[in-house]
Amino acid sequence: MKEFEIQQWIQDFYKQRGWSNYGPFERIAFLTEEVGETARAVRAIEIGRDRPDEDPQSAEKLRQDFIEELGDILGNVFILASMYDVTIGEVLEAHKDKLSKRYSKE
Repeated sequence: MKEFEIQQWIQDFYKQRGWSNYGPFERIAFLTEEVGETARAVRAIEIGRDRPDEDPQSAEKLRQDFIEELGDILGNVFILASMYDVTIGEVLEAHKDKLSKRYSKE
């Protein structure tokens, strides 16, 4: 799937579930929550989790959790972009251009 198709699929899925009824401030809150969950996944991979109420996880399970959390971040970013009629392609191109201009003098 190309980025536009993925963005559209996510937008349709969120709409179907009623998740697109939230405004941009709620969406930012959800995004922040997912960033925190991704940080937890990275911590589990890098230094582990020393908690008696959690069973140790395999490296593959930790990796899968990390991938899923990154997906949750992207889903929220895609929906937020859609709220402002922005495509992910536009976001990526603008980011590339900004970095190229900023660091082209090095």
